[in-house]
Amino acid sequence: MLQKRLIIYCLLIALLSIPFVGCKDNNRSSIPDYPIYLQLNLTAQYSTFKNSSGQFLSFEKGVTTNERIGFGGVIVCTGITLDDYGGTQYYAFDMACPYEVKNTVKVHPDSEGLPHLICDKCGSVFDISFGYGNPLSGPAKEFLKKYRTSLSGDVLYVNR
Repeated sequence: MLQKRLIIYCLLIALLSIPFVGCKDNNRSSIPDYPIYLQLNLTAQYSTFKNSSGQFLSFEKGVTTNERIGFGGVIVCTGITLDDYGGTQYYAFDMACPYEVKNTVKVHPDSEGLPHLICDKCGSVFDISFGYGNPLSGPAKEFLKKYRTSLSGDVLYVNR
């Protein structure tokens, strides 16, 4: 009888905790939502970017008239992969610093070749090696605003 009550008690606790645990990312960025859409041909336009790691492409204006670059521009980078296939992972972030929240204050790749982005003004350093954009140092406490990337053949799409 005691064992049955213990099982019921554990199930009740588990069911009541479900609303507090979820997969949805509830982090709201201080960077405003602006339209984002890039289409990058990794064979024709950016062949050195394909299948490499630690590379960056910065877009402060769209290449074509239908492309949108978010609030402060977009930085697309190649990062470390943890999958069994060893393929290149592509990540994209808004270039606006989440601490400064101005489209004129941007993050840029670390000049030492590390997988970091550094804010021009406040000096905050963000780690982008695994695609999170988490702050490492400086006054920023918020992650970089991240955009979705998807690869279809040799075309990399960046959108929200």
